[in-house]
Amino acid sequence: MADRDTLPLPLEVRARLAELELELSEGDITQKGYEKKRAKLIGAYLPHPPGVEPSVQAERRPPVTPSSSRYHRRRSSGTRDERYRSDVHTEAVQAALAKHKERKMAVPMPSKRRSLVVQTSMDAYTPPGEEHMTIQDTSSGSDGEGSLHGEGTPTSSHGSISMEHWISRAIHGSTTSSTTSSSSTQSGGSGAAGRLADVLAQTHVENHSAPPDVTSYASEHSAQVERPQVSTTPRPTTKYGNAELMETGDGVPVSSRVSAKIQQLVNTLKRPKRPPLREFFVDDFEELLEVQQPDPNQPRPEGAQMLAIRGEQMGVVTNWPPSLEAALQRWGTISPKAPCLTTMDTNGKALYVLTYGKLWTRSMKVAYNILHKLGTKQEPMLRPGDRVALVFPNNDPAAFMVAFYGCLLAEVVPVPIEVPLTRKVRAQDAGSQQIGFLLGSCGVTVALTSDACHKGLPKSPTGEIPQFKGWPKLLWFVTESKHLSKPPRDWYPHIKDANNDTAYIEYKTCKDGSVLGVTVMRIAMLTHCQGLTQSCCYAEAETIVNVLDFKKDVGLWHGILTSVMNMMHVISIPYSLMKVNPLSWIQKVCQYKAKVACVKSRDMHWALVAHRDQRDIDLSSLRMLLVADGSNPWSISSCDAFLNVFQSKGLRAEVICPCASSPEALTVAIRRPTDDCNLPPGRGVLSMHGLSYGVIRVDTEEKLSVLTVQDVGTVMPGALMCVVKPDGVPQLCKTDEIGEVCVCSIATGTSYYGLSGMTKNTFEVFPMSSSGAPISEYPFTRTGLLGFVGPGGLAFIAGKMDGLMVVAGRRHNADDIVATALAVEPMKFVYRGRIAVFSITVLHDERIVVVAEQRPDSTEEDSFQWMSRVLQAIDGIHQVGVYCLALVPSNTLPKTPLGGIHLSETKQQFLEGSLHPCNVLMCPHTCVSNLPKPRQKQPEIGPASVMVGNLVSGKRIAQASGRDLGQMEDNDQARKFLFLSEVLQWRAQTTPDHVLYTLLNSRGAIASSLTCLQLHKRAEKIAALLAERGHLQDGDHVALVYPPGIDLIAAFYGCLYCGCVPITVRPPHPQNIATTLPTVKMIVEVSRSACVMTSQAICKLLRSKEATAAVDVRTWPPVLDTDDLPKKKPPHLQKPSNPDTLAYLDFSVSTTGMLAGVKMSHTATSAFCRSIKLQCELYPSREVAICLDPYCGLGFVLWCLCSVYSGHQSILIPPSELEVNPALWLMAVSQYRVRDTFCSYSVMELCTKGLGLQTEQLKTRGLDLSRVRTCVVVAEERPRIALTQSFSKLFKDLGLHPRAVSTSFGCRVNLAICLQPHRLGTFAEQGTSGPDPTTVFVDMRALRHDRVRLVERGSPHSLPLMESGKILPGVRIIIANPETKGPLGDSHLGEIWVHSSHNASGYFTVYGDESLQSDHFSSRLSFGDTQTVWARTGYLGFLRRTELTDASGERHDALYVVGALDEAMELRGMRYHPIDIETSVIRTHKSIMECAVFTWTNLLVVVVELDGSEQEALDLVPLVTNSVLEEHYLIVGVVVVVDVGVIPINSRGEKQRMHLRDGFLADQLDPIYVAYNM
Repeated sequence: MADRDTLPLPLEVRARLAELELELSEGDITQKGYEKKRAKLIGAYLPHPPGVEPSVQAERRPPVTPSSSRYHRRRSSGTRDERYRSDVHTEAVQAALAKHKERKMAVPMPSKRRSLVVQTSMDAYTPPGEEHMTIQDTSSGSDGEGSLHGEGTPTSSHGSISMEHWISRAIHGSTTSSTTSSSSTQSGGSGAAGRLADVLAQTHVENHSAPPDVTSYASEHSAQVERPQVSTTPRPTTKYGNAELMETGDGVPVSSRVSAKIQQLVNTLKRPKRPPLREFFVDDFEELLEVQQPDPNQPRPEGAQMLAIRGEQMGVVTNWPPSLEAALQRWGTISPKAPCLTTMDTNGKALYVLTYGKLWTRSMKVAYNILHKLGTKQEPMLRPGDRVALVFPNNDPAAFMVAFYGCLLAEVVPVPIEVPLTRKVRAQDAGSQQIGFLLGSCGVTVALTSDACHKGLPKSPTGEIPQFKGWPKLLWFVTESKHLSKPPRDWYPHIKDANNDTAYIEYKTCKDGSVLGVTVMRIAMLTHCQGLTQSCCYAEAETIVNVLDFKKDVGLWHGILTSVMNMMHVISIPYSLMKVNPLSWIQKVCQYKAKVACVKSRDMHWALVAHRDQRDIDLSSLRMLLVADGSNPWSISSCDAFLNVFQSKGLRAEVICPCASSPEALTVAIRRPTDDCNLPPGRGVLSMHGLSYGVIRVDTEEKLSVLTVQDVGTVMPGALMCVVKPDGVPQLCKTDEIGEVCVCSIATGTSYYGLSGMTKNTFEVFPMSSSGAPISEYPFTRTGLLGFVGPGGLAFIAGKMDGLMVVAGRRHNADDIVATALAVEPMKFVYRGRIAVFSITVLHDERIVVVAEQRPDSTEEDSFQWMSRVLQAIDGIHQVGVYCLALVPSNTLPKTPLGGIHLSETKQQFLEGSLHPCNVLMCPHTCVSNLPKPRQKQPEIGPASVMVGNLVSGKRIAQASGRDLGQMEDNDQARKFLFLSEVLQWRAQTTPDHVLYTLLNSRGAIASSLTCLQLHKRAEKIAALLAERGHLQDGDHVALVYPPGIDLIAAFYGCLYCGCVPITVRPPHPQNIATTLPTVKMIVEVSRSACVMTSQAICKLLRSKEATAAVDVRTWPPVLDTDDLPKKKPPHLQKPSNPDTLAYLDFSVSTTGMLAGVKMSHTATSAFCRSIKLQCELYPSREVAICLDPYCGLGFVLWCLCSVYSGHQSILIPPSELEVNPALWLMAVSQYRVRDTFCSYSVMELCTKGLGLQTEQLKTRGLDLSRVRTCVVVAEERPRIALTQSFSKLFKDLGLHPRAVSTSFGCRVNLAICLQPHRLGTFAEQGTSGPDPTTVFVDMRALRHDRVRLVERGSPHSLPLMESGKILPGVRIIIANPETKGPLGDSHLGEIWVHSSHNASGYFTVYGDESLQSDHFSSRLSFGDTQTVWARTGYLGFLRRTELTDASGERHDALYVVGALDEAMELRGMRYHPIDIETSVIRTHKSIMECAVFTWTNLLVVVVELDGSEQEALDLVPLVTNSVLEEHYLIVGVVVVVDVGVIPINSRGEKQRMHLRDGFLADQLDPIYVAYNM
């Protein structure tokens, strides 16, 4: 605590205080007990200000019974990860968070379905057994180990010591505790805790009570600070329940939680972002991404060029052995009884002592056996120089040592690796496959292993060990003595002096997860041992305690190699013992009076946590405590805290020796153990801001974002060290610049095995001075460490190349980000050690991702609050935004063999969407600052531009037309009638028995059929019914509410016969009356229907209880049931007086959710039927299969009108029947040998999905589609090219011709503009090879700017568009600018305008909105042909003249529909079509079934349907955000994950995005997860 540094407390009181604080933090004493003992201890020394109690700790913990075994208790409580702890850093983080107080960041919390919340918190919980002790890795992923889960909160140095005082002490090096309260684990705040409570009040949306205020001197009672209610919007609104009213786009007020959250998000995003967007320019087509300009004020290095630093001379000692094998031979023969290695069991008892004699004889035995007992005498399996895998578990160093020296004696090359398989579900350890790849590339065929390990490997039934995934075939050879034959007496290994042969290969895992093998030569191995012996002053028979992994790195170099050279005694502490008893290494140091201990900072940290129960610790025998991960800058806090506590137990400050090492360069630098306690170690307090520019600045002004580094001593004896720029040419850095440390020495690795290119870049580097001359003729090796050389030649390491992330030109180290995240209190929500930081590339820059394991007991709100504060802290300290912060359930991150986080595997899972987080917070709005500049619209060409003939500004005017109806002579008898009712009467007289309609049921049988006469007779009876019972006048409107079928057709002609105007209405769905009946009611009311005609069943439905609940039944017009018709026919049939009067009304709900009815006159209706007849060549002898909804548009016309006009037979297949029998439509087409068929996209999708796997069965059932000439998809949208292509491919085997499938296009103003593909010659000739001529590829980026730019297939950003069918006879089209109404040129994007005799004559509205009417139905061009009256379709598209010619020899004009103007979204000044964004999103993950996007208050909302487990829901959020950013340069505001089937789709298979939007805003979707991106 702060006070004990300012008070003159004796050493033993300080030590006891530190213990007390740890006990409290671990929950081993109660708060009360702690306060009592503390007060007692310092009571005598404390100056009492009047009325102020001693400072009070406010973290409450349940008392723990002292009887529980102390190690088990420790294990379940978890610990703090001291490596990343620094009091100053914690204080800095708190201050940075306090700064955010002014900014009032209100981050809307994501909403999550209840099931998801429960499931992630409970199921993922593993009881605190071995799993709970998972060890952690530094975030850079290269170290295999790390610290425990740690639970306590970070410490804080209190206000009583000023920052300047701390820094000056830190710089001048203080031998007492260098951090103010290194071991205190006090929870709560910093000196700014009062401020902090305010920050909490401001930063969080929900109202939780804040943690108690803890300052160095609290008032009498530690007051509970209640956080005030927080307003989520600038205006004072209460919490979500009654958020202020907002309006949807149509001005409908919405009161909902969602809208409040979105409003809150919008308000947050409106705040000015830190990096202002710089100027961009947009050339004609490309949107240029902003290139980050360097900050003019950034710090630049100012020092002189550095000089290479030379280590001291390598001392020549007369009796140094000429090779390690020679040393082994010497000690094994002259002191065979001397202990070499003592191994421990999990209780800490000495399990086995390996003497030098045994090591020598056993290694010889292994050497003899691998050379002579594998293979045959003539063909031995192994020859000198071959590579051999060493597979030994971490608790068996003796067997490993014997095998390793056996290999050296046999002159084969050992490759030590991890034991491949564990018992975990993820059978393949994250990196195991990569290790297999390494073994394969090294040509390994033999693996040496121990008996126990061999027994543990999985076996096949025959007892063989199977080949692991990605591994070469191996012969497993057990090295236990009892399995080996004795070498003959006269056999001795050939012991040579160390030479340039490879001694061993050490594996190294790279940032991307690949595993490389670093080769070390025999001379390098020996020289390295000599250098270490000299630096560490090793002497014969010294005892050394080793906690490190003995298979690689520092543990191998000290505990296996150098120890043998000096005949030292190694006490090896296995990882499994450390897990059970973290104090074991200290106990062994005391027990064996060890001189040296090799540890990592996490081992020091664990000891700190555990030491309090030990009374008899004496560390005075230690002359050197080697800290192996000294290259992690955050190890300093562990060193300080450890010294602080154990100084009273005999530990001397100068004993702590951090070292820096890397697999490539071996030991880079090491602090020498000295006897002079007056030499303070080097310290540097560096500005993080400076570091991010690669510049060293001792921090003065900010004092917040600092990195405190300690020196790792000087360069190794006989080596040369320099620092070069991390990228580009290896140029020497300046003295105040951070770069990559390079070493020139015999004692380094020589290559990456088998990779010459990478070897050259790493092991053969020639650093250059500023003049460009190399500084040495000898090559240097890159160490992968970032650092600088300080005063006195001391090396300082600030991070690793592997952990480096370059964001917007600034460098950040993953370890530093981890430390900042961990300094954010409270730590109750995530596991301290289990946090991964990496970067992913999105939109040409690196983006930081932080993934942490969440504790099972933390609530959603707590975790979310922690997340938002981590973002603020990282922003405050590093001035960098976190792109994505994800929390995963505990124990789910992939682990390395020693329990650390497998970083590259975590990144891989994140990118492929298999990480399954339980909480995600994305911040693309804050991070992505290189988007293209929003587009400024250019004024279009006005009427002043010169028009010559049909050219506009140099291009042919985009206009086209179908064949001319007037000039087409055909024997069309129906032409002589003006009205359809007359055509029917004529057919009833001339061909009474000709069948017009056949309706099929779900089994494919004929449900009913109608001949010409039957239809006429039936229509007459209905006309009589209307006249008698309905008392209807000529011109009254009648709503026809029928299921798809024959009754509907008869009712329609019945209306025409008595002069009424029919309106076809889809009946309400019996299972869903509440939502479908109001639409029926609305159409009936808006169309001013005088009566409703329907069937008996629907009649009952309209009067049911459910219907009464849904609508007001009393306001219905009279309902007539046509199931019992009068017997007599009407006195006379009405004949309309004027062909321009209304024939029928066509009502339809558009995709934007608008209900629009259009008027169809008798003239238009007849012209329409004639146009279709000519286009499709329909005659009475034809049969056409129709699988469409018969309620509006072309579907209705084909179902009800065309057969009567053309006389062909229509086979009617209601689409709803396909849900029962998906093959119904295609079977009917095959059975009736139909040449022409019509369907909708939903029908096509149903067939593609439902019959995809059944094509073979269908073939055997005789399904044959070879007669189909045209299969037309009836639609009012851009052709769905992917669907039509997959349909064509799927049914090609059943005879469907690839060119048969085509699309039509219609809209409200003209129900069919295009229909039927362009025929080229005879049908047989169409099967030519080559692409379909009607598909083009356009640049999606140009399209956003309303331009059409044709590109090659497969080029980036290309979008395939398919022609919408051939323009119908009698139709003229022009492309006009929707704003200026001027005509546009060929291949320009504009609105499609249409002029045709079958245009609708206007909207039928209750309101009579004349301006809209004239604008849509009678527009004129602003220049050019200003006489023609056009109807505006409301769709964007373009015309393109193709090379093809039509029957008359004219060049064919293809019409391409891009999308509806209503649907298009204006974002960043550009026009986006929802379907394009949706296509990108659906491609991102296999579980996304469907997607819909819409905008709300300028935010892009993406709704995805998840077909998978709810665990996958949160995986989708980053993937969706990434893909929309990459492909469309848009930032997604909200991602909503819903169940399959939630996105509403209309009968035509079109998404109803506006309904979806309203449902979302009204909270009706029951989403699985809603993420609000910041």
